[in-house]
Amino acid sequence: MTEPATQDRSGAPAAPRVVLGVTGGIAAYKACEVLRRLAESGCDVTVVATQSALRMVGRPTWEALSGHPVATDVWTDAAEVPHVRLGRAADLVVVAPATADTLARAAAGRADDLLTATLLTATCPVLFCPAMHTEMWQHPATVDNVALLRRRGAVVLDPAVGRLTGADSGAGRLPEPAEIVAVARALLDLGGVPRDLAGRRVLVTAGGTREALDPVRFVGNRSSGKQGHAVARAAALRGAEVVLVTAAPGPYPSGVEVVGVGDARALGQVVAERAPACDAVVMAAAVADFRPVAASATKLKKTAGVPVLELVENPDILAGLVRDRRPGQLVIGFAAETGDAGGSVLDHARAKLARKGCDLLVVNEVGEGLGFETDTNAVWLLAADGSVTTVARASKDVIAHRLWDAVVPRLP
Repeated sequence: MTEPATQDRSGAPAAPRVVLGVTGGIAAYKACEVLRRLAESGCDVTVVATQSALRMVGRPTWEALSGHPVATDVWTDAAEVPHVRLGRAADLVVVAPATADTLARAAAGRADDLLTATLLTATCPVLFCPAMHTEMWQHPATVDNVALLRRRGAVVLDPAVGRLTGADSGAGRLPEPAEIVAVARALLDLGGVPRDLAGRRVLVTAGGTREALDPVRFVGNRSSGKQGHAVARAAALRGAEVVLVTAAPGPYPSGVEVVGVGDARALGQVVAERAPACDAVVMAAAVADFRPVAASATKLKKTAGVPVLELVENPDILAGLVRDRRPGQLVIGFAAETGDAGGSVLDHARAKLARKGCDLLVVNEVGEGLGFETDTNAVWLLAADGSVTTVARASKDVIAHRLWDAVVPRLP
């Protein structure tokens, strides 16, 4: 793993240097949005486009969005040896879209154009974002090429499932630009990710449940699901087979099985069915503690007066997981806390850890601009053995990887 540059000549933090390789798939037009989002996140992006890519999207588009000339071949500015210069200087190389041909040439170590030559000289993390027809993605040659690239340390996202070209639909769609950039930023912040969850199955819950009052209204909370989705994304990047049980809307992480739920009882049912097969269960969802005794079949009218809301307690899903888990299975809980007259955030969290009996408890303080509905977080990791790890404020993707850093050594 390489560490990105930290300062420019003025002493200010340097912008991460990203090479965006664009190949000749139909999804090349979506790479424009990837480029825009990378630039808006503070990255200095240079586009390396293949000749086929330039038949899809013209050079002026890439240059206007990046602010740099497009690099296309090894002969332009030959004195600077561009494939070596670009590869050595990059903090991250992203190939989006990565066609079946590009994956094959990268796996074979070909260097017959500027992009593949740059891949051979890059010592930074490399992220491939495949896009192709389903038959090409599932072909044994592509499967083997992806496995080889992953063994060498490259990050290869699984493509999304959805509409392809024409009327075709299936696995092979380019992951959403927001997903690609989330992974790219995590790789830049972390300097790469290990594949230490390969062969493991994990279940992650996310989002805030909604307990219906009537067909229009519900009792809920402010959870956006971002942290739970980041935990699922991180697990998939580290090689796990991931089931994401979420009450939050998409977009969802690449390479995970998504099960959408609404209320706490639906979430609990899916968890009860799927958790026994998993090595670790991360309960990041903000599950409502209470629900209305009965939901009205019709909309409650103002003309009927102010309704009296009678609540009943929801099942304790986390406690049930701990009680019924199989030997060796890890259960990780989340606690969104506020301090009060009865104790600090950590006081309440320690009491919850003792009460629930889980292996790890991820604790974050919530409030205006804290925890919920934000892109960053700061947490404590409380372990059943009494240890406490403080994770400073960072993106929720970085927080997710710090959580898995703590989980992996505890797996049997």
